[in-house]
Amino acid sequence: MNPLPPFETHAVENQPPPFEPRNLWADDIALREAVAREGASAFADSLKRYAVLAGDELYRIGFEANRDKPRLKTHDRYGHRIDMVEFHPAYHRLMQAAKENGVAGLSWHQQHPGSQVARAALSYLHHQVESGTSCPLTMTHAAVPVLRREPALREWADKAAAPVYDPRDIPVTEKAGITLGMGMTEKQGGSDVRSNTTVATPLAGEGEYALVGHKWFFSAPMSDGFLVLAQAPGGLTCFLLPRRMANGDKNAFRVMRLKDKLGDWSNASSEVEFCGAWARRIGDEGRGVATIIEMVMYTRLDCMLGSAAEMRMALAQAVHHTRHRHSFGKPLIEHALMANVLADLSLESEAALAFSLRVARAVEASAGNPREAAFARIATAIGKYWICKRTPAFINEAQECLGGAGYVEESMLPRLYRQAPLNSIWEGSGNIQCLDVLRALSREPETGAAVLAELAAARGNDAIFDSWLERLQAELAPGHIKEATARALTERLALGLQAAVLLRAQSPAAELFIRSRLGGEHGLAFGTLSAGGDIAGLIARALPL
Repeated sequence: MNPLPPFETHAVENQPPPFEPRNLWADDIALREAVAREGASAFADSLKRYAVLAGDELYRIGFEANRDKPRLKTHDRYGHRIDMVEFHPAYHRLMQAAKENGVAGLSWHQQHPGSQVARAALSYLHHQVESGTSCPLTMTHAAVPVLRREPALREWADKAAAPVYDPRDIPVTEKAGITLGMGMTEKQGGSDVRSNTTVATPLAGEGEYALVGHKWFFSAPMSDGFLVLAQAPGGLTCFLLPRRMANGDKNAFRVMRLKDKLGDWSNASSEVEFCGAWARRIGDEGRGVATIIEMVMYTRLDCMLGSAAEMRMALAQAVHHTRHRHSFGKPLIEHALMANVLADLSLESEAALAFSLRVARAVEASAGNPREAAFARIATAIGKYWICKRTPAFINEAQECLGGAGYVEESMLPRLYRQAPLNSIWEGSGNIQCLDVLRALSREPETGAAVLAELAAARGNDAIFDSWLERLQAELAPGHIKEATARALTERLALGLQAAVLLRAQSPAAELFIRSRLGGEHGLAFGTLSAGGDIAGLIARALPL
């Protein structure tokens, strides 16, 4: 080794190479298998292309979009109220790439078998590299089927689904593609949206109303339109509220401030006041919650996908780092205890993805298959609770694999860690999801039957799983389900459904997942797998060299 030049204090050694660029499709065996298994192989080429883009350019500019947070500009220099949100150019490039490649609309503008699963996979790829933009993308995607129910809003639905991004603040009639936000939550209500106080007064035009009130969380205020809930004469009702009127005038609402959030820094969330804002009714008066429920199935699915994506990126970062970082004479990854942690994280990540794409297939089939519809109805709540709940601890464990480097912003792990709690809060917190599971089991017996059928389809492949299933069936007997134990039951359902998907897929992860998650061969922290599993094989499967 050559001596250091005079005054140089150190040489850079024992550091991993840059993570990017990576092909997020070629890297992810579990994703490729799940896409094929759930019926979306026809879209593989589109997924490959986006995976390359995401793992290179979008990965890099995601740091820029989060470093330079959006800013609210309430007035122009002349004093006119404009309520504009300014973003770093990287944000707009991320949105453009996502919209043009179908992250927000593939399932609507290419309605072929497998398109919903393919759209889910695109969302999973995008969220790995930049999660804040997933908020408007998810809401835009989820709003399309609701808007399509109203003939007067067909143009809105078609432009939301279109693979076009246009951030200009102009009327929707002048755009080929739009984005949509949502405003449900008020100060006094939170998840209890029936306590909303915003008032919707009918106007002379059919289906037209004036809204007066507020929203405590108004997501993506730069969007072209918003689905909001307000109290009409007939009760809580859903409305589409445009940002700009057809004549170009600004609609009568004010953005009061942007939320200063723990994470989700690239995305703008706001508080607003409606000052007689014009809106068009969606559905009948008093049916606002029922109208929104259809959206909830899609947004909950995207919460699952987003959390699975955050797990995946954190795992990939941890495996990459430990392969290249040496300690005590060998790579970190070759130390037995570190390998146990990485294998355990690999199990969790693959199970989260496999279950999420299985649910995406159920969502796609729900229109024509009652059993799949029943399964999607309850599985979105089960998965939303469990996968999102596991993510913060998962990412913290991955951070620890990098040591101090995982606590530094340049590593991406801090951004993932800040983002991790969001999906468990958004679209209904954990308790809301578990209460919804209980509500479905008690009031919609077809949902319980669908879950049991899904689990029973995996019977006969693993003795531990079969024994666990017998105990679960006893727990689901009438009179055994209690509100106080709803979390424990939902957790068991999630673990069982993840195990069932892995079993039917004949995944190499299935046996150890079942032994650890259902068979009791696991502690309360990651890295507590029992001896005897194919630890090295699981890590190799997680991220090929």
